[in-house]
Amino acid sequence: MSSTRPIFIPVILGTPRQGRMSEHVAHFVLEEVRKREDIATELIDVRELKLPVTDAGEALKDPQFSATVDRADALIIVAPEYNHGYPGLLKHALDSNLKEYIHKAVGICGVSAGPFGGARVIENLLPVMRELGLVTIFWDVNFSSVQKGFDAAGNLIDQAYVKRFDKFIKELIWMAKLLRHGRENLPI
Repeated sequence: MSSTRPIFIPVILGTPRQGRMSEHVAHFVLEEVRKREDIATELIDVRELKLPVTDAGEALKDPQFSATVDRADALIIVAPEYNHGYPGLLKHALDSNLKEYIHKAVGICGVSAGPFGGARVIENLLPVMRELGLVTIFWDVNFSSVQKGFDAAGNLIDQAYVKRFDKFIKELIWMAKLLRHGRENLPI
């Protein structure tokens, strides 16, 4: 396995809504990943993707998004729960790629204003991840009552999330390394 290239794990912020509390979560996640010397990361905000809604498949790809996903070893998706599901624009963005996802790890951070911490958005995204060819990890991070976990400036209030995220990212890194080794060394 190549040890010279760091593991690349972009963070996808999965909603374009104004006033989105999941933006605080995405920035927390991004900063926690950046603390790890062996990991490279960047934020992908679905709000900034150039995706037409009048076509499908290869015809609607955002070239920069596709190149970033292709280069990634794993992904972290920060997805708010909207009416027991995930945001439509997130699904649209995810569907714009296929081969770029094959045999790569993914971890999901669910966000909710309610007490269930986005558990339902995670449950709804799991079959989508599998269909795209991504490999889900065992741990998720559920940000319940997100408005109580961060202050108005986006600073983390509930420090328990640091430990929860550490468990999550260790599993994601392990899976990303394993799958990178497989992609680079084992023929299909």
